[in-house]
Amino acid sequence: MEHRFERYCGISLITATVLMVITMILHPAGGSMEHLLKISSIIIISHSIALVSLPFGLLGFWGLTKRLDNAGILPMGAFITMSLGMVAVMCAAAANGLILPMFINHYKDAPPEIINSINPILKYNSALNHAFDYIYMGASCIAVFTWSVLILQTGRLPKWLGWLGIVLALVLIVSAIIGFVFTDLTGFRIFILGFVVWTICAGLLLMKK
Repeated sequence: MEHRFERYCGISLITATVLMVITMILHPAGGSMEHLLKISSIIIISHSIALVSLPFGLLGFWGLTKRLDNAGILPMGAFITMSLGMVAVMCAAAANGLILPMFINHYKDAPPEIINSINPILKYNSALNHAFDYIYMGASCIAVFTWSVLILQTGRLPKWLGWLGIVLALVLIVSAIIGFVFTDLTGFRIFILGFVVWTICAGLLLMKK
């Protein structure tokens, strides 16, 4: 029964990862008001896929936490941290993928002076979205680093996964400190790519006895 639960959690983790990859592939680059109006449908679709991935991700990471639950309070701390990061993803996807297109569609026939008057609102939405991105990236790095250290300590998953997670988290944190921008579309795709590798490996290993 326990292995069946972990197997389902591994499948959920891989499912969430695949959905996030699809989101990144479909995710369009931002631009002017006119450009956003043209791509509003794909904005909604891509961010809706990201929202659908969140329950799968939470279930998968809960399975990882249960696998490491004999290591004290740290696995639960990592899970709570990752959960807060996913709440940030939900807020970002709702703000940038649902609220923004619904808002700008009210002004698709507005004159230029009205369009210019709402540009500050669009900039505020972009800044809000970046803040949620930073929260998610920070929470992900902390959670993956913690789980990876616990993997090395407990040996309940192959140690190479632990070393991979530690290296990945440190590289991302150091890159952010020295000024690499992860909040634009290219930077966020790079972050997600690194995170995808570790998460898929964790999901596949959870599926094994």
